[in-house]
Order: sequence, then structure tokens, then C-alpha cells
Amino acid sequence: MYNEVRTVQRALDDLLAALSGHESIAAIQIIIVESNSNDGTRQLVIPYESHPFCEVILESQPKGKGAAVRQGLTRVAGDTVVIYDADCEYQPSDIPSLLGPILRGETSFVLGSRHTGGAIRHFEEAQLTAKVMNAAHWVFASMFNILYGTRLKDPFTMYKIFRVTAIADLYFEANRFDFDFELVGKLVRNGSYPVELPVFYSSRHFSDGKKIRKVRDPLTWCRALIKYRYGRLRKK
Repeated sequence: MYNEVRTVQRALDDLLAALSGHESIAAIQIIIVESNSNDGTRQLVIPYESHPFCEVILESQPKGKGAAVRQGLTRVAGDTVVIYDADCEYQPSDIPSLLGPILRGETSFVLGSRHTGGAIRHFEEAQLTAKVMNAAHWVFASMFNILYGTRLKDPFTMYKIFRVTAIADLYFEANRFDFDFELVGKLVRNGSYPVELPVFYSSRHFSDGKKIRKVRDPLTWCRALIKYRYGRLRKK
């Protein structure tokens, strides 16, 4: 996480409340990756080091979402991974239901889909921005489905839940939001077709701290669609 001082404490407390004592979850390991924020986020995260469920990784510099997630994956001790952002766009109360198909042995990969029939983003004071972002979502999702032979509604959701064994020998390198494309694309190429389940989602606007860069990131996504469809899949 990087510069999430307004949301990080609520995000972590809600996460702990949603998971603690849940009958379907045998053990909890929350790996918090803090990327040397300059807004006070780190100071709020450090106290969680003393929590029995939490492990805090303090990066020396921000390298992007993908780099942070890859760092966290190196510390995973359990058998199932849930990716969770600190921006409070999602509700952690959805996690137990997302884990259900994996815990029941029905699949090794679940996506929490933000698309439940309508548009994903709604900004009352920036309706044009919302329309552009919603259109872009469908363009990239369609491109992904064509290239990877899938029929997914929301391959780029933050909520990606998967068995550790599903990525055991896969190679990952993306540092920014193109990691979303790399992770799903390589899991699909490796034979793990995701189950999509609906989740709550409340998108925040750029003025509220959304970190996607309007030009640079879409360009990296175009590159990622091709590169991770045909490029290196496994570790050496």
C-alpha cells in the first residue's frame, strides 16, 4: 500500500473483523506491504506488527502494486491467497463467500466480480470520467477474453483468490497494475479457469486518491495483454 492514510486503518480493522473467528477459515496470515508512504500511512501500519495475525513488510521505496503483491507472495505460509487493497473500495465481509468454492474443492481460483449487470463506476460529479472508465473496462476485458479464450466479466478485479499450488511454478514480473493482467493471464494459461462471484464495490475517484495513471497505465495494459499471453510462463 502507498499513501492510504485516510483508509488503511479502517481497511485493516474491517479485514480482521471479517476473518477473525470465522468457522470456515482454519488459520489467518495477513501480510501487509507498506511502500514507504509519505502521508503517514506507515505510522498507522507499524502497530499491526504486534497483532498475532499480521506480518508487516516495510519497503524502502514505492515500486507499484504488482511489486508489493509479489513481495507479499514470498511470505505466504498458508495454502490459499486473497489479494486485498487498502483503499476500501471492496468489503472484506465478501471474503468468506469467495473462499467457499476453493475450500469445498470445487476450484483453485476465484474472482470477485464487480460487474453484476450494470456499470462498475458511478461518479456523481464526474459522470464523463465514469463512462470513459466503464467503457475502457469492457474494451480491455473483451481483448483479454479474445486473447485468452475466456468469457470473464471482470478479470481485473482486485479480489483474486487462489490456491498457492496454482502459482507454485509460475513466473511473475509486473510491478504496477499490469500485474492484474499477468496474474490472471498466467493462471488461465496454466489451466486454472476462475469462478466469478459477485462482490460489493464502491469505486473512488482520482480526487479521492485513485492511483491509476490515465495514459501510462492503459498503455502498459495493452503491452501486458500480448506479453503475458505469449511470453514466459514458468520459473526457470
